[in-house]
Amino acid sequence: MPEPLVLTSDAGAVRTLSLNRPAALNSFTTEMHGELMAALDLAAGDPQVRCLLLTGAGRAFCAGQDLADPSVAPDPAPGAAPKDLGHVISAYYAPLVARLRSMPVPVVAAVNGVAAGAGANIALCCDLVVAGRSASFIQAFTRIGLVPDTGGTWLLPRLVGSARALGMAMLGDKLPAEEAARIGLIWQCVDDAALPETAAALASKLATMPTRALVATRQAMAAAQGLDLDAALAEEARIQREMGNGGDYREGVEAFRAKRAPVFKDR
Repeated sequence: MPEPLVLTSDAGAVRTLSLNRPAALNSFTTEMHGELMAALDLAAGDPQVRCLLLTGAGRAFCAGQDLADPSVAPDPAPGAAPKDLGHVISAYYAPLVARLRSMPVPVVAAVNGVAAGAGANIALCCDLVVAGRSASFIQAFTRIGLVPDTGGTWLLPRLVGSARALGMAMLGDKLPAEEAARIGLIWQCVDDAALPETAAALASKLATMPTRALVATRQAMAAAQGLDLDAALAEEARIQREMGNGGDYREGVEAFRAKRAPVFKDR
């Protein structure tokens, strides 16, 4: 039986998913898409999971799309019809981005090694990104005559501003993890040896926090990018009304008054 293309492990309330094509730098095939989506759906539906940690097996996080995969590899035969890359985006990458951005728990990416093309933008779709010092982020699309996908055109300007985003997208240069942290593309850069422990500790901390509030924070900040201030204030009031009706708010206030650690349960 072939080895899974996505490895799953649990530590307390944290579920770790590891992309598992190390010989191919964890580049995507249609089969790996299927396994990752299934693993994400299982995590989303498991009430015991309160944080998700996404990483890559071996020496890379993810090198993007495997260009040898039949879904994208150009047919060398004279007169052959071109591959419909728009279909690949619509059928695989867009649903993957939507699933990550709609996870009912916080999502941490631990980036080990290269994160290129779609692999870079999958990491950036996560709520918090921690990278090892030897890791790098590459918007490699123009190198093969394409434009950023997997949410890149939406994510990059919001994370680093339009000037840096356009430079990264057009030039396709390697961006070291330390520089990525400096310009605000990712949350944190740590020494390679500290990456597993740091990412696990961050995920464990998030798993003890009020899950619904964390997810609502993600949603509110994303929504606010398309709103004026008055509309954002109204959206904050709507979400705060919903949060205030939850058990976590009552638990948080009671714990604060009693000077004890809260035990959050909402999800």
